[in-house]
Amino acid sequence: MRILLVEDDPGLGSGLSKSLSKKYAVDWVQDGETACHAIFEGNYDLVILDLGLPKVDGLEVLRRTRSKNESSTLILTARDTTEQKVTGLDLGADDYLVKPFELDELFARVRALLRRKGINQKKTLQSGNLSLNIETRQVRYKNDPISLTPREFQILHSLMSRPGVVLSIAQLRQQLHGWYDEINSNAVEVHLHNLRKKIPKYLIENVRGMGYKFTLESDQS
Repeated sequence: MRILLVEDDPGLGSGLSKSLSKKYAVDWVQDGETACHAIFEGNYDLVILDLGLPKVDGLEVLRRTRSKNESSTLILTARDTTEQKVTGLDLGADDYLVKPFELDELFARVRALLRRKGINQKKTLQSGNLSLNIETRQVRYKNDPISLTPREFQILHSLMSRPGVVLSIAQLRQQLHGWYDEINSNAVEVHLHNLRKKIPKYLIENVRGMGYKFTLESDQS
C-alpha cells in the first residue's frame, strides 16, 4: 500500500513520513506542483494533502488532479472553516483532519479510508502453504515463520497481490520508492534473489526480459 504525503512543514512532514513508513510505503513531497506530478505519475492508494502549500495550494491540487486521481484523499488543514472543508470535499477529498491532531487519529482515518477502498478487506494473502499477513507483516510457509526484511516483504506483497501478473523491475522499484533511501534496479534484483532463497523458488518466476510474477502453488504441476 502506497501513500503520498504532501506537507511543506519539514518537522511535521518528516515525523509523519517516518511514522507512516513503519506500515506503508510513503513518498513525501513538499509543494503542490510536485504533488500534481506525483499523483499523475504514481500509483497511490491514499494521498494525505496539506492545503497550505507553496507553488500550488492544496485545493488547486485537487482541482488539477481529480479527473485522473483514483486515490483516496485525506486533507490536512489548519483552516478550520466550514467553507474550506466543503470546498475540499466537493473537489474530491474523502475526509479531512484539522491541525493540530493526534497521530492516533491520523492513523485511524488512514485505516478507515483504505478499508473504504477495499484495500484492507483481505488481511491475509494465501497460496497453498505460503501465507502473508498484511496487518502483522508475518510470512509463514507450512506454518513456519519466515523472516523477511521490510523490502523483501513489500516485494512479496506486491507479487502475491497480483498472482500471474508480470511486474517489471521498474514497477517493483516503484513499490519500494517510499523507503528512506533511493533504490536502484540492481538492488531490487538482490532483494528478489534473497527472497527466492527464503521461500520455494518456483513461486516467484523470472519471466526473461519482462520481470517477475507470482505463481500460485495450486498452479504447479
